This record gives sequence, C-alpha cells and structure tokens, in this order.
Amino acid sequence: MKYLLNKMRKIYRNSRISQKLFLAFSLVIVIPAIAVSFLFIRIQETQLYKDAMATGGSHVSRLSEQLRSRMNIIENASSTALTQKAFVDFIHSNMREDGLRLVKFRQNQFEQMHNIIQSHEMISQLSFYVDNPNLVEIWPEIYHYDKFSPQDYWVTLRDEGGAAYRIFDFKDGEQTLSYYRLVRLQDQQHKRPSIMEIRAQHSVFFSDLLEETGGDFFSVVMDGTNPSRYVYNPQHAFSRSAGEELDEIFGGIHQQLDVLQQNSPIKVNVGDHTYYALYRYIAPLNAYVVDIASHQALMKGPRSWYAFVVAITLCVLLLIMLLVSHTTRRIFRRLDSVLSSMRKVRKGQLDAKIDTGLDENETGDEIDEVAVNYNKMLDEITQLMTQVVDKQLIAKNAQLHSLHSQINSHFLYNALESIRMLAVVERQPAIADALVSLGSLLRYSMKWRSDTVALSEELANIQSYIQFMNFMEGRGVVLTADLPQEVLRYAIPKMCMQPIVENAVHHAAPLGGSVRIQITVRVENDSLLVIEIRDDGAGVEPQMLTHLQVVLQGNSDTPIVTSKNGLGLENVHKRLQLHYGKGCGLSIDSEQGTYTCVTIRLPWKNVNLGGW
Repeated sequence: MKYLLNKMRKIYRNSRISQKLFLAFSLVIVIPAIAVSFLFIRIQETQLYKDAMATGGSHVSRLSEQLRSRMNIIENASSTALTQKAFVDFIHSNMREDGLRLVKFRQNQFEQMHNIIQSHEMISQLSFYVDNPNLVEIWPEIYHYDKFSPQDYWVTLRDEGGAAYRIFDFKDGEQTLSYYRLVRLQDQQHKRPSIMEIRAQHSVFFSDLLEETGGDFFSVVMDGTNPSRYVYNPQHAFSRSAGEELDEIFGGIHQQLDVLQQNSPIKVNVGDHTYYALYRYIAPLNAYVVDIASHQALMKGPRSWYAFVVAITLCVLLLIMLLVSHTTRRIFRRLDSVLSSMRKVRKGQLDAKIDTGLDENETGDEIDEVAVNYNKMLDEITQLMTQVVDKQLIAKNAQLHSLHSQINSHFLYNALESIRMLAVVERQPAIADALVSLGSLLRYSMKWRSDTVALSEELANIQSYIQFMNFMEGRGVVLTADLPQEVLRYAIPKMCMQPIVENAVHHAAPLGGSVRIQITVRVENDSLLVIEIRDDGAGVEPQMLTHLQVVLQGNSDTPIVTSKNGLGLENVHKRLQLHYGKGCGLSIDSEQGTYTCVTIRLPWKNVNLGGW
C-alpha cells in the first residue's frame, strides 16, 4: 500500500499544472455531483421498487378476486342445476321401462338442463355420473359412474364438504378446469354416490390472465401441490425472454410460496437475473395466483438514468478540461517558453535564450524576472564552459609537448650511449652497418613533418630498430608481420608501435637470447584498426600484469607516472586516449613463460585520426 501511495505521489508530482488543475476541479465538482446523482438514482430505484410492489400487489389481488368471482358463477350454476329435482330423480330411476317417458324427459327436464348450461358461457360442459344400471347414455351430459375416474374420488369430495375444484381436469387436464360436486350419496339401490362435473376451458376461465402479453408483471396460476403444473400465457414477453430458464424460475418461486406470508414478496436469483414474485392463495382451487417481474425490467428506467448521468458527467469533464486548458494557456504561456528553452538547453543548445519583450527600464512580473535571470545564467554558463575548454586544451597541448620531449630525449640518450660504448670496446668496421640503422632511426624520430605516418613507415622504422638492436646487443630477435595490403598506407600515430616493440626486445628474452615478435593487423567491425604485437618471450609476472591492466583500464585524465622501465606502455596508452577517446588505447595479456600480447586500438576512419 505504501508503494502504491508513493507511486501515485510521484505521478502527481510529475504531472503538468493543467492536469493538476483539471484533477482539482474534478475532485471538487464532478465527483460530488456524480455521488449525489447516483444516490438520487438509488433512492429512485428504492421508491420505484416500492411502487412496483404496490402495483403488483394490486394486480394480483384483482386477478384473485376475478377468479373467485368466476368460481362463484360456476358454483351458482351447479346449484341451479341441482334445483332441477325432476331431472335428478329421473336419471336415478329406471330410464328403460317407458320409452314415452324418456321422450318427455328429453323435451322437458333435459332441455331445461341444457338451457342452464347454454346460459353460462364459461361452462363448456356439465355432466352427471350416476350409479344406475338402468341408465340410458344417449346424451353427453349423462354417464354411468363406471365412466368416472378415479372411482374413489367421491371420498375426497365427501371429506372436503361435498365439492372441490381441480385446476387440471382428470380427463382433459392440460386445458380444462373442473368443479366436482356430490349429488346423492349411497343408498340401498345405489352403492356409489352420484357426482356432477362442470368443466371450463382455461382460455375462458383464465381469460384476463392469458390475454396479457406485455407489462412489467407476468401472471401465473400455480398448482398448490404440484410445482410442475401451472397456467400462463406462453406468448407473454416475459416467457419468451426467459426461454429455458422459465421452469427454473417457476420452481424457485414455488419453493418459497407460503400461505401465511402472502404480503411478502419473493426474491429468486436465476443465472445473472433477479426476479420478484407477489402472490395470493386461492383456497378452493388450492392454487396460487402469482405475479412475476424481472428486476432488470423494473429498473430499466433508473438504469437508463445511469447512462444519462455518465454522459452528463463526461460533458462536464470536457467543459472543465477546455476551461482549464484555456485558462492555463493564458496564465502559463510565458512559463511554457521558459520550459521550452530549458528543454533546448538540456539538449545542448546553450543559445536558446528567452525573448522577454521588455524594454531596457522595464522589470516585468515574476515570470519575466525568472526569464531575465535565466538568460544571464546561460551567458555565465557559456563563458565558464569556454574557459574550461581553453584550459583543458592548453593543459593537454603542454602535456603532449612534454611527452614528445621525454620520448625523443630518452631514446636518443640510450642509443648514443650504446654506440659510444660499442665503439670504445669493439673498434670493428661492422659499426658502419649499425650506424646506417641508427641513422634511419634518428631521421624517423627527429623528422616530425606530421603527427601521423603510414603504417608501412612505422613498420620500416621498427625493422631498422630490430636490426640495430640485434647488432648492438647480439640478440636473435625475429620480426614478422601479418597484415592486409590495404592497411599499409593507412595513417597511424607516429611512434605508437615502437615503444611496445622496445619493451619486447628488452624484457621478453635475456641478454643475448632470441625472441620472436609477431605483428598482426586487422579491421574490427569497420570501426577499429586493431594492431596486435605478440612475442614468445618470458612473459610478465602476474602481479605486474595485474598492475598494468589496472593502469590501462583507468581514466585518461589521471597523471602519467614514469615506471622503473621507462615510459613504456602507460605512456603510449595515455597519449592515444588523450587524442581518440576512451574507446582507443592499449590492452595487454600475458602468460609467464609463454607469451606477451599488446593490442593497439585506433579509429579506422582516417578523418578521426588527429595524430599526436
């Protein structure tokens, strides 16, 4: 958490002032506005939920009352039918003994009963089931009891007070509601009671419920005992949108139905959706009238308000951003010119001064004062940098001239002293050859027409040096060179190889001994000229090798210290780095008793060579 806070603090610190102002305006204005808007929407959602539950409760109560009213119509029709005592007595008598009596029954009592049925549009059929062996089944309203199923249902009717409803009829259960009523109980002639059945089609009895195809609430009549049996309109928008989840919704609601809690809404979650249900229990039907509504459907108004609030908020943020941008441009326009100048100076453009537009006697405001002092600072920096560069050039030139003098005097002193001692001791004509080699060496070292020479000239001078040293000290030094022809004319710093060969001659083999020196030249990565001077002599002691490698890897601005063996490698390395940078110079590798290899790295491009 602490890391996150520090990260946010850094981001805020590095942000532009306009961004900080925008953030401040957002925190002070927009965020409270959004919070209040969402709180208002939540309050509206709560109120909308309460209003929806009240409306749903009224709707389900109205449906319940409508169903009770239609049940009363059916019950009144059954009572009216039972008042036809002559009809009831005749169907319990011997209908076969007198055909004329049967005809009169058809013209009178049966016609009256038929008129009762026709007068009630809700009733689709009225039937009597009588335990009478002399019954004549020539009309669909009169059946022998054997045709009734289940046979023992009269026991249920007796226990329920002589009458009962079934939402789903025994014969045509999926589409028909039935009302059963006991007509007569058993007697000596009739072993089983008589039952009257009134049937009504669901499309008529539940017409108000089944005719609804829209609205927030979806009405269902659920069987009180069987959760898989219910009556609803499959064309309703809710049932079409629910699809395969409809049975799961019904099952979840049926599990929570409670006769004692009819005023409390039921909440069911199915998948990603939430549903509310209001219900009323109809005891005669042993069924529940249920109104179901989707939470998403009820809240579609407030949900659209969320999008509206977000859109308004974005517009406000855009206006604030434009206002802040315009304001900051006017306030910090001159400060931006200061920042622009600073960025140019950071890239090395020291003449990027700020144009204040002030007259000579004008002082301006705080930003003008910053700009004036900034311009003065740039002038001072430029002056100081010029002084530092001049001092460095003077110091390095003096150092280079000193190095030239040291190298020339050192070499000439040793050479002349050696020839003098040889002439005093030997007094032989062979000294003439030695003088030729010495003359070549002297001319090469004393004649400085340019600070650079061709690689072939440097190699010729080294060859003269080897011949002279072999003659003078009786050594067996062998020099070989392996280099491509195109590098022979390449310009290299004068006398950059001779001190390294001199070290090899003096230290690689004992006095009078032999040593082989191999010079290899190659171009590396088209950027460096690499010259390797390798001998197969005694090598360098590990401690001394480590010291040399540390010195050669050091900074070129460190002082040059003369070692006990003369200027040597460190001298050449420092001179090369002074002219060509840290990417150039010397490196050394050696294994005692096996070899010593000194590598010179120079810029490959001639334009980069400045000589000594």
